[in-house]
Amino acid sequence: MFLSLLLIVPLLTSIAILLCKGLKQVRTISLLGASTQLILAFDLLIKFWKERSSGNTSTMLFEWDYTWFASFNIHYHIGVDGISVCMILLTAFVVLAGVLVSWKIDTLSKEFFFLLLFLSLGAYGFFISLDLFTLFFFLEVAVIPKYLLIGIWGSGKKEYSAMKLALMLMGGSALVFVGLVGIYFNTDVGNGQHTFNLLEISQMHIPVHIQKIFFPFAFIGFGVFTALFPFHTWVPDGHSSAPTAASMFLAGISMKLGGYGCLRVATFLMPDAAHEYSWIIILLATIAIIYGAFATMMQRDLKYINAYSSVSHCGFVLLGIGMLTQTSITGAVMQMVSHGLMTALFFAAIGMLYNRTHTRMVDQLGGLLKVMPFISTVFVIAGLCSLGLPGLSGFVAEMTVFMGSWQNPDKLYRLATILACASIVVTAVYILRATAKTIMGPVTNAKFTTLGDASWNEKLASGLLIAGIVAIGVAPFWLYQLVTPAAENIIHPLLRIVMK
Repeated sequence: MFLSLLLIVPLLTSIAILLCKGLKQVRTISLLGASTQLILAFDLLIKFWKERSSGNTSTMLFEWDYTWFASFNIHYHIGVDGISVCMILLTAFVVLAGVLVSWKIDTLSKEFFFLLLFLSLGAYGFFISLDLFTLFFFLEVAVIPKYLLIGIWGSGKKEYSAMKLALMLMGGSALVFVGLVGIYFNTDVGNGQHTFNLLEISQMHIPVHIQKIFFPFAFIGFGVFTALFPFHTWVPDGHSSAPTAASMFLAGISMKLGGYGCLRVATFLMPDAAHEYSWIIILLATIAIIYGAFATMMQRDLKYINAYSSVSHCGFVLLGIGMLTQTSITGAVMQMVSHGLMTALFFAAIGMLYNRTHTRMVDQLGGLLKVMPFISTVFVIAGLCSLGLPGLSGFVAEMTVFMGSWQNPDKLYRLATILACASIVVTAVYILRATAKTIMGPVTNAKFTTLGDASWNEKLASGLLIAGIVAIGVAPFWLYQLVTPAAENIIHPLLRIVMK
């Protein structure tokens, strides 16, 4: 029941925001609600560590099961493992940072913060659900608020971008639903009953020919959320038009819903099909990595640079999942956490620059380090994390993916690993070039010399995300040890297939 607090807190916060009468109350309630989420996430982490240290080796901890709809055997069944805890902690970091970065929003502020906090409800529910129907329910909760956030508070072609994002993600959801229903009707718990229970299904053996039919629906459906090539086209438009906090949530959390679903649902429940289709996953992931990197080099808008780089970085997640080794899957989860923190920080820095200079075009910026030293430093740290500088989370996550990928002895898979490694060079080129033109050198516009640096709320939001990036980069063992047992549970049925 403790896990339900992760749903109750954002729900009550959202309701309280609607009852507020002034902007100050809205900001205060939003900050308190988001801070409480982070406290609960850390409390969960500590409780989880204590349970594991005491010798509890259960697949899922803190389980709670309540029959929701008996006729179809649908349950409100929740629980967490190391992967879930990582995702919950990431969500709490990004939501609090998003609230802080949005502190000065005064247009329909009540509605904005309501939608932002309500999004977190969907994310938490998704990450703790052990019933596939409940998981899908929370996935849908996290779609519509994104459309409104972009359509109302966005910029540029916001109506087009919001509609494109909503249609693409709803299309992905439809594919996911077909996959989940296919799994459901091919389970048997006796008396003609079927089940959505994720743990029960993992102990069954769904016929291989059934897996081959429904695995593509589930994997591609979730893959749309995580920028699976060629279903990634909503990412650049959606991110570029979204307000800063929405961009942070989209890239930092929403894209992780897809990676988590590909791993927890498609790969875990249909291991035979995952093994059969792994070469396709790796091919698409490699294309996304290389295409995303070169497409980023062509961009001149900072948001498009970060958006296309997210396509490339999320390709590492799918590459790690497709390689089907314990280390690569652990690396995929670490990459999800690292990318969530890094891209949220990058979008926060870009938003801070845009709010002051009113441009995101690299060619119109320059010399900002002299004018905004704090914001410029944040921009540089986010960029260095993106290109994989040792000491930051990006290096640790990507190296784990590469090492795990190389463990797969197939020559074509190792070729894909080499190509993915080579993309780091391209990443370094576009990050260093964007940083040099935006931050370094003389001030290109005299009007910029009068601009101010980051405010207290922006400093706090940036510091929070940087702390997470450095904590993983300098001491990655805690995250690795948290994820590895859960990765072992996922890889175990796959090992049986390989050994046949």
